[in-house]
Amino acid sequence: MPYVNFAAANSILLCLLFSCAQPIPEQVMLSRDIAQYPTAPSVTNINGFGEFDAALDVGQPLLSGNTQYDPADQQFILTAGGLNMWFKRDEMQFVHKKLKGDFIVHAHVQFVGEGTDPHRKLGWIARSSLQAGAKQVSAVIHGDGLTSLQFRHKDDSDTEQLELGNQLPDVVQLERRGNTYIMSTAKFGEAFTQVSVQDVELGEDLYVGLFVCSHNADVLESAIFNNVRIVLPVDPNYQPYRDYIGSNLELMDVASGKRKIVYRATDSIQAPNWTWDNKTLIFNSNGKLFNYDLAKAQVSELNTGFATNNNNDHVLSWDGKQIAISHHDPANNDHSTIYTLPIAGSDNPQQITAVGAGHSFLHGFSPDDKDLIFTANRDEKWNIYKINIASGKETPLTNENTLSDGSEYSPDGQYIYFNSNRSGTMQIWRMLANGSEETQITHDEYNDWFPHISPDGKQMVMLSYLPEVPAGDHPFYKHVYLRIMPVDLSAPPKIIAYIYGGQGTINVPSWSPDGKTLAFISNSKL
Repeated sequence: MPYVNFAAANSILLCLLFSCAQPIPEQVMLSRDIAQYPTAPSVTNINGFGEFDAALDVGQPLLSGNTQYDPADQQFILTAGGLNMWFKRDEMQFVHKKLKGDFIVHAHVQFVGEGTDPHRKLGWIARSSLQAGAKQVSAVIHGDGLTSLQFRHKDDSDTEQLELGNQLPDVVQLERRGNTYIMSTAKFGEAFTQVSVQDVELGEDLYVGLFVCSHNADVLESAIFNNVRIVLPVDPNYQPYRDYIGSNLELMDVASGKRKIVYRATDSIQAPNWTWDNKTLIFNSNGKLFNYDLAKAQVSELNTGFATNNNNDHVLSWDGKQIAISHHDPANNDHSTIYTLPIAGSDNPQQITAVGAGHSFLHGFSPDDKDLIFTANRDEKWNIYKINIASGKETPLTNENTLSDGSEYSPDGQYIYFNSNRSGTMQIWRMLANGSEETQITHDEYNDWFPHISPDGKQMVMLSYLPEVPAGDHPFYKHVYLRIMPVDLSAPPKIIAYIYGGQGTINVPSWSPDGKTLAFISNSKL
């Protein structure tokens, strides 16, 4: 469902009028035409360092280091010497990009081998220059597990540090908000632990990137960096649902959490579906739907006829032949209205929900493809309804004064999963297909949205907002987690992705047909 703040009626209008008001997607090309590549070349520029500008040794270490980038896996391996990164100077291998203003940089990290010195170091660093004694802030993981935010207030001054409590994390993030620098680390699957420093003035233009230091002048050490992301966040004063930043279409191996960007747009694209023939992802932008050909890495518009003000609630039938959409119909007071059409497109989608029925935000087909379930505004309440496609008969499945949303059938048709804030926070619930036996199945501090069940019916993935986001809200441009849990509730949710995104990231079912991969959207200025 597109954004609606159910605590404030005026924000409903903002969502409905502006949630799709983005330019048509424009691919970011960093080299040649996309048709010449098996995958989009959006993170493999001509210098050989992906999104980074250059790589070099800082501080003239005795042994020279190097940076290797594998564009197929979007993986970096840094090898470095270096006596130390401490006191008044640093020696390290540094692959970097010149950034201005706020940023978020993120990576999954791993030392290669046991190493020689327990204080070998890797991480992210932001520095005012490439000189050995430059002012800097760095998110550092040591070989012995020490994790610290290190910083140098002035050029050629001593380094200081703030330690984190967690040991041997393999996910590390550094964020700048003005003169505040936030280090976040986690063991993959767990929530971030954070520490910050607020009084280091490095200037506006910085060299930001990955580093490795062997902490021993006579040896070289190496580290591997995956899921490397350089995020330029939205301006703090942006107007929600009027101002948009760029989008990454990502694929993630569910078992390992390894991610790959396959397509980029300078504006907002949202909610990728994976077609059952394993050939196409379907996403929306500017009220229209687009096909992303996975083999050719090419984008084409999906014909939806007159329905050109679609939100991000498109879903596919279980037989793979139909797609259902939510279109804001001018003839229906711009209410979100549900239609169906062939997966290949149509000039004349079939209207399913009636004119005058109120907003209807689509979420799923029943496994027999005879019914649709959706979030409906009926009698000034937002509840989950079922509608028979042939007859148009609506049946309420929930009856609450709070929000129930994000409904989806289990593959066997026995259950409907959904999210509801009836308990005070947004949690995942489950009910029988007839609406009975409503049961809460997540119970933690996060606000969970959009449960999506794996094709084999065994796992559920969800979008989780931090507690700072109101329970009835699912906005753009926030730090969010993708979490997974078994549907038999035998284990608690586990984080599988740390993302800057939110609205549009995973609103619709986006499992690959074999259940091994997820498609989703992350965001950054491009």
